[in-house]
Amino acid sequence: MPFSVFTRAGRILQPRTLAFLLVAAAPVFPSAALGADVQLPGLQFRLDGPNGPEQVSTVIEIVFLLTVLSLAPSLLILTTSFTRLAVVLSFMRTALGTQQSPPNQVIVGLALFLTFFIMQPVWHRIQAEALAPYREGEISGEEFLERAAEPMRDFMLKQTRENDLKLFVTLSREKPPENARQLPLATLIPAFVLSELKTAFQIGFLLYIPFIILDMVVSSILLSMGMMMLPPVMISLPFKLMLFVLVDGWNLLVTSLVQSFH
Repeated sequence: MPFSVFTRAGRILQPRTLAFLLVAAAPVFPSAALGADVQLPGLQFRLDGPNGPEQVSTVIEIVFLLTVLSLAPSLLILTTSFTRLAVVLSFMRTALGTQQSPPNQVIVGLALFLTFFIMQPVWHRIQAEALAPYREGEISGEEFLERAAEPMRDFMLKQTRENDLKLFVTLSREKPPENARQLPLATLIPAFVLSELKTAFQIGFLLYIPFIILDMVVSSILLSMGMMMLPPVMISLPFKLMLFVLVDGWNLLVTSLVQSFH
């Protein structure tokens, strides 16, 4: 058998078996199987000079758009109602004692859509006063940014406490402006976030009160009955859920949160 091959085990590979192994190994070792180099398609990058100022402006707009998109999550969280909504909903879940129900995805999703609902008037104003004129070429990019910032500035000033504004104006070590509308966004945004956190914690404290009272009542009853080994939280949880459902808690909570921004 001139075409047979001996393996390390001393067995002989027949020509048919050897041909089958070569075909099976072809995808793994294509160059060895085909006997030629595999040519891959080339990819070239080229940067040409601008044909005019319009092309330069378009490139700058694209870079600016990519920068804004990378900062969009932070802008959405820190300059809108999202912070207060997410914190209060998390407090509500903790006060009920339901562990991970509703899950984090539901809480973040509900807070996100409530943010879209609350911020609609502000975004409609940005669309009418800044984005539409900019698309039509009536205003420049700098004027677009100034006009787009005004509705957001008005919204944040309405929800920001005066003490928080004074705090960050003092920390900035700059000359205080004549009025709050002249505050830079670098000073206004952290003051707004601080006020939102304070408001959210105040609402969370009010949410805890009825459930704490219910826990105390259940604990006193169990203690008077001598059932000290039974966890009070396990007994009070069904009563918390029943109370929350009977008063239509989610409806009241969402209504109160939305109205707190008006």
